[in-house]
Amino acid sequence: MPEETQTITLAQADNAAHTRTLKVLLAGPRGFCAGVDRAIRVVEEAIRRYGAPVYVRHEIVHNRTVVEELEAQGAIFVEELDEVPADGHVVFSAHGVPKTVPAEAERRNLLYLDATCPLVSKVHREAERHFAGGGPDSRHILMIGHAGHPEVVGTMGQLPAGAVTLINDAEEARTVQPADPARLAFITQTTLSVDDTAEIVEILRERFPLIEGPKREDICYATTNRQEAVKAIAAECDLVIVIGSPNSSNSQRLREVAERSGARRALLVPRQCDLDWTVLEGVNTLGITAGASAPEALVQEMVAELAKRYTLQIDERIVKEESVIFRLPAPLG
Repeated sequence: MPEETQTITLAQADNAAHTRTLKVLLAGPRGFCAGVDRAIRVVEEAIRRYGAPVYVRHEIVHNRTVVEELEAQGAIFVEELDEVPADGHVVFSAHGVPKTVPAEAERRNLLYLDATCPLVSKVHREAERHFAGGGPDSRHILMIGHAGHPEVVGTMGQLPAGAVTLINDAEEARTVQPADPARLAFITQTTLSVDDTAEIVEILRERFPLIEGPKREDICYATTNRQEAVKAIAAECDLVIVIGSPNSSNSQRLREVAERSGARRALLVPRQCDLDWTVLEGVNTLGITAGASAPEALVQEMVAELAKRYTLQIDERIVKEESVIFRLPAPLG
């Protein structure tokens, strides 16, 4: 879809008192994706239906603002199920969990709701299909992803130990030595850099011509679209601000993509109160985007603070429209 440009005028402050104009390019799409929106709705609906507290294993999505808002509604975030009382209701995060987690919940007779993003669940099913129960048609799986990320832990935990080898980067793709190069498959984390992943896949396909890949791209539509949107503005920007949490993989990738695509500098900022405003000295064109787990309210908060300091000329650049909606899991649907 061709890039669209929309000019927005703001009257949030007395611009006559401002000393200079700042051009702001808002990347679109940005912020919440369908999987994040669904996960938050799962927690909110569980609180409404069952009453507070509702326990959530790990951050439902990687954004502190979202977590704090859900805590205010009655959510209690825990690291492991042993922190959930016997009669508790628990939600699994959007990143997915190893199979041992729901098994433990069932052993303890906990009522649990799985808020795993459907696109992450798709990768789980791919992994199971390639593994084929460990039978004669089984393939060893190379997972492209970042060690320790909850999505990676959850995906690798769908299969027995040793069935999946993690590939963190291109160097590991060049050096991995599988036992049977003729019986391999690869899957990927959904929130990776599109360009980095393409490089790793190319290396794997060159080294292992018989390797099987996913029938459809594993990197989710929202990650791809947000990276394309940042690429569309980066070269024009003296600085790009990515609103998102430091532990958000897709937000970190947006910052990297901005720098690689021509921005003089790119920063990851959780919210406007965390910004060192001196970084705007000498900046004439500022790009703003938000990771898939960051609410649009944080973008508007940032713009409102900018409007107190500068006369703003704002262009919103929308490279693709999104209309994906995921239904709530069966117990809540």
